[in-house]
Amino acid sequence: MATHTFEPHVSPAAAGAGLLARLGTAAAFVARVFSQASGAQARVDTIHRLQSLSDAQLAARGLSRDQIVHHVFRDLFHD
Repeated sequence: MATHTFEPHVSPAAAGAGLLARLGTAAAFVARVFSQASGAQARVDTIHRLQSLSDAQLAARGLSRDQIVHHVFRDLFHD
C-alpha cells in the first residue's frame, strides 16, 4: 500500500511575512497584558489610598468604607 504526502511549497518571503505577522500578534498580546496589569495596579493603589482615609474624609467624597471597591471598579459593574 502506498502513501502520499503533500508538502506545499512556501516561498521564503511568504514564510517571513507569516512569521512577522505572528510576531506582531504576539507583541500586541504582550502590550495588552502589560496595559491591563498596569490598570489593575492603579485600581489597587486607589483602593489602598481610599482605605487609608478616615470615615469623615470618605463621607466628604460621598463614600462609605464598604463602597470603596465598588466605586473603584464601577466601570466594570452593571448596575
